[in-house]
Amino acid sequence: MVKTKGKPFLKWAGGKTQLLPTIDSFLPENFRREREITYIEPFVGGGAMLFFMLQKYPNIKRAIVNDINPHLVTTYRIIRDEPYTLIDSLTELQTKYRELKEHEEQKSFYLDIRQRFNNATLTQVEEASYMIFMNRTCFNGLYRENSKGGFNVPFGKYPNPTICDEALILSDSKLLQKVEILNGDFSQTQEYVNGYTFFYFDPPYRPLDATSSFNSYVKEVFDDNEQRRLKEFFTALSNEGCFEMLSNSDGKGRNEADTFFDELYQDFTIERVIAKRCINANPTKRGALTELLIRNYANCQGVNGTLFNL
Repeated sequence: MVKTKGKPFLKWAGGKTQLLPTIDSFLPENFRREREITYIEPFVGGGAMLFFMLQKYPNIKRAIVNDINPHLVTTYRIIRDEPYTLIDSLTELQTKYRELKEHEEQKSFYLDIRQRFNNATLTQVEEASYMIFMNRTCFNGLYRENSKGGFNVPFGKYPNPTICDEALILSDSKLLQKVEILNGDFSQTQEYVNGYTFFYFDPPYRPLDATSSFNSYVKEVFDDNEQRRLKEFFTALSNEGCFEMLSNSDGKGRNEADTFFDELYQDFTIERVIAKRCINANPTKRGALTELLIRNYANCQGVNGTLFNL
């Protein structure tokens, strides 16, 4: 049997799967030589970077992830702690959904699950299974909340989706055994700094224009003031001796006059890398664009594999 590699169990806006080789090349030059690394992600999201790092670098002895979305955090914890119970619940949902042959029947089933997710008192296993079910059946695999914190993405018209990927859940569960999973503000991760500590930040991206905003997938908006607060946190951790990398949108790539991040992180190293946007309601806006990788250290391999010192 071919072993299933760990990877994100949810489709997630801003996921880093296709950028992983580039991000990997910009890790600190001494990262691969350290025996014991503490790895911290204050905005874990879909977890592409987390699962990649845990599988590639066994010298990560301790990992801490955080997200402000309580449903997402519950899902991570259930996959880590109760994978078989989750598999049973997802299998039941998958069977019921696939028995419905008409589009309107599937849509009604989806809307009923969404209503229960938002309003009913659920067990944590139900909460996690509904989270995964909706991600596999909603429009474009988005997660979005209204101002009251209710999930509000419409039905996605998928007749036969894989709702229960048993092998993936078990693989992710095994990787998550060494991971502490937090729910709350990104700043709480500072207390977990220990020895050689590497932070990877993937916050809600600053919108490139008025129509591209996706910085409020939960009811708490991550606006420019939050971006500035994150920069102060980034600076404080740098002063503690942590190694850090941060991803964000490149406003200057769309508008030469938009130097928000160039000014905000002027004391750090800023790289512009090519990324591909996969989630957008307008297919013409899915495609290559530049994103920022910001780091607080000089030595790294870089995209051409040659060590350099900036």
